[in-house]
Amino acid sequence: MKIKAAVLEEIGRDMPYGTTQPLVVQEIDLDGPQHGEVLVRIVAAGLCHSDLSTINGDRPRPVPMVLGHEAAGIVEEVGAGVTDLVAGDHVVCVFVPGCGHCAPCKSGRPALCEPGAASNGAGTLLGGGIRLSRNGSPVLHHCGVSCFAEYATMSRYSLVKIDKETPLHIAALMGCAVLTGTGAVFNAGAVDPASTTAIVGLGGVGLAAVMGAVATGAETIVAVDRIPEKLALALELGATHAVNADDADALENIRETTKGGVDSALDFTGSARALEFSFGITRRGGTTVTAGLPNPAARLDLPAVTFTAEERTLKGSYLGSGVPSRDIPKFLALHNRGKLPVERLMTHRLNLEDINEGFDKLHDGTAIRQIIDFS
Repeated sequence: MKIKAAVLEEIGRDMPYGTTQPLVVQEIDLDGPQHGEVLVRIVAAGLCHSDLSTINGDRPRPVPMVLGHEAAGIVEEVGAGVTDLVAGDHVVCVFVPGCGHCAPCKSGRPALCEPGAASNGAGTLLGGGIRLSRNGSPVLHHCGVSCFAEYATMSRYSLVKIDKETPLHIAALMGCAVLTGTGAVFNAGAVDPASTTAIVGLGGVGLAAVMGAVATGAETIVAVDRIPEKLALALELGATHAVNADDADALENIRETTKGGVDSALDFTGSARALEFSFGITRRGGTTVTAGLPNPAARLDLPAVTFTAEERTLKGSYLGSGVPSRDIPKFLALHNRGKLPVERLMTHRLNLEDINEGFDKLHDGTAIRQIIDFS
């Protein structure tokens, strides 16, 4: 079938993207689902910093590629072997397909699925298939999803079925912003009732983490960013303190306010310097979690002795360190009870043709979550 999609033609083009147009909206070909695959009509897709990191080269991927990894839609057709989805089902896309059979999957850590990581790195679907093409030449898949398009064929393992009552623009945010941010709080961040925590980096993922920290009942929630409007929103969402990272004494003020540092600090910036800052505001015996994706060349400079002498923990969190089939319904239930007001993250709705300008807004901080509305 012919579909309209946003194809990344070249990595590392200069900004503004509204002028240089790294993403070209054009008609390409999409094959239907083969064994274990599903054809989905995309209804809502979110613009995320992980997409931006592919565009600017911080997270290089092979091109040409249809970007997009955060979306929700409606099943149009299922391939052979798919028995638990039917046409008309509503689904959330997941950017790591968990095969269910490798060692990480069998240990309950599908975010680390080995075949999923291999296929994502190669730009294929789980199992190696490519269903996108242009003039007979392959166009690659982004994170097994490629949702900046009217339709997408993807592995059954890239989808979580949801209730049809859920608005799909809300559901789309569950696939990355909430799964990653709130998931890191619930699954990796050691954020407990009455604990102290800091959320560093207030994009869509970081603000979802603020909501998650509020939902856990954390006593002190310090929100850290450079943009005053984002700090103000974090306070509206329930953060108890807001600190501008550009303040010269930001680190010292946080440590003083929290009497030696926070129990847990969660970094969502993709910056090694910000991760060092997050480690610096974590107390003795505390946990620092990073869910950011820095450039692969970035390095940390931390005092090695503190890991032993202060019993410190530094850990990564990918896909919220969770199980999407378990966590997405749980987070939707929290949203329905008013505990995760993720609609507050949505600052713009876009047409697909406006996607390059949308990434300019994401880069300069004037947008949090922008939704491409295909409805």
